Amino acid sequence: MIPADAELLASLQQHLASLSLEVDAGKQHDLIAFVQLINKWNKAYNLTSVRDPQEMLVKHILDSIVVAPHLKGQHFIDVGTGPGLPGIPLAIMLPQCQFVLLDSLGKRIRFIKQAAHELGLTNIVAVQSRVEEFVPSRPFDGVLSRAFASVKDMLHWCQHLVDSQGVFIALKGQFPADEIQQMPPQFRLGEVIRLEVPGLQAERHLVTIHKH
Repeated sequence: MIPADAELLASLQQHLASLSLEVDAGKQHDLIAFVQLINKWNKAYNLTSVRDPQEMLVKHILDSIVVAPHLKGQHFIDVGTGPGLPGIPLAIMLPQCQFVLLDSLGKRIRFIKQAAHELGLTNIVAVQSRVEEFVPSRPFDGVLSRAFASVKDMLHWCQHLVDSQGVFIALKGQFPADEIQQMPPQFRLGEVIRLEVPGLQAERHLVTIHKH
């Protein structure tokens, strides 16, 4: 078990106080341990341009876990997951859900597998593939996309991953009005939720899209 950095843990607890999220001590430990793993591997693998662990806590962890209350279903795929964002923090938060974390870069997938092993996460499957070439064994309840592509491209590349029951969940900064206007006609806009991320001085929106 990775000992959690006390300073990072105190910062996380301070930020969580302003969120109405239930995060028990075990989950807090795992979220901090994940930051420490990214920081450790980042030196050799260049997983993220964010270098400061306190900044990672806000931009990677809190920015991911605020999505947790809005996920409906059990079976999700995080496309273009990078170093496992938002997939790993969400897998920590939602142990009852299954997550496929997909990325085309081998070094990221190696990191995700190691992180899942060290954190004891059994609800993650890491897959190295281009999204358009990945064939799921069954449709997903939700497709998560964070800083992966425009809405139009996400829908084009990922439309085979869900059926009419599934939902696309695009995590964006400012509301992407132009991208929404370019949506193909077989899709419709669902909910748009403004997310409040403690410590982040920037807009965040969760945009859900459904197939007709």
